[in-house]
Amino acid sequence: MGELERDRSSGAHASRRLAIVGRGRLGKALAAALRAARCDVAGPLGRGADGRSTDGLSADAVLLCVPDAEISTAASLIVPGPLVGHCSGATTLAPLAPHEAFSLHPLMTVTPEGARFAGAGAAIAGSTARATALASGLATALGMRPVVVADHDRAAYHAAASIASNLLVTLEAAAERMAMSAGVGRELLLPLVRATIENWAVLGPERSLTGPVARGDDATVARQRVAVADRAPDLLPVFDVLVEATRRLAGAGKDAGALEGSVT
Repeated sequence: MGELERDRSSGAHASRRLAIVGRGRLGKALAAALRAARCDVAGPLGRGADGRSTDGLSADAVLLCVPDAEISTAASLIVPGPLVGHCSGATTLAPLAPHEAFSLHPLMTVTPEGARFAGAGAAIAGSTARATALASGLATALGMRPVVVADHDRAAYHAAASIASNLLVTLEAAAERMAMSAGVGRELLLPLVRATIENWAVLGPERSLTGPVARGDDATVARQRVAVADRAPDLLPVFDVLVEATRRLAGAGKDAGALEGSVT
């Protein structure tokens, strides 16, 4: 796995053993995936492990899979020596000071059943070139595509991840409520959702947009709004905001098409 497999005599840092601290979903999933990739991993361990002598085994790097608010405290309990990293998408390296620090945030959802990291992106950072290389090596060992995200971009990056994953689930929950009120199950929405995601991936947002808003069918949108107000009134503000955002997106797509058509 690149950086982790280099010999110390090469002058580069070689982590013979990585200690993972945190027994939540991510800690368990990363430990299992790294072991499957034939990496030497200790853990996941309970919080407070010193990362240097865990169960009598030396660790050259410690990866904290703990809530964002607990990163600083967990890092302060680690005996100086090993590189120390966290898995937060929105957090900078500052809470890991004074350790030589790195971060590794898999751009992948992790459920109680685990996660498949191969093919996913991974936001990385390091306080030194060696720490960055370690984070990149871990990502590569997991089959992920590492990309360095600067401190000032971390919140924006993580907001994008939340919109793409967490808020999408909330949106689909709203769709499910409305469908159920009409006697239609979630399973019938699934092919539509999958096709929409695939179209977005291939065509981009403007070209993959369909439906009454994109067609300018305001009468149908108005009937939908009445139905939402009747069946799930708490969703009405969300519906209104999304319809307006969709109108702007549809307009942007038409403007882009007009510009393309004007090229000679």
